[in-house]
Amino acid sequence: MSTASKVVLGLSLVLTNSTVAGVHIKQNWDRQRLREGVLRDLERAERKRENLRVLDEQIQLTRQLVSERDGREAGSAAPHNS
Repeated sequence: MSTASKVVLGLSLVLTNSTVAGVHIKQNWDRQRLREGVLRDLERAERKRENLRVLDEQIQLTRQLVSERDGREAGSAAPHNS
């Protein structure tokens, strides 16, 4: 085998192995990003549920405050018999 053919064979082996390794690394990277995306979606859904719970709590507290205020206003608007 001539020196030129040995060099070509060596280069083709290096390029082939580099390509295979690069594809595997890229697949692992893509797989990791997909996994992180799922985790982010789960965290986002949990935050949304928590925000809705807090919103419902605030709505209930606001209704309670308004009803108490209306009750006081109605009580103070009634004439006092002294």
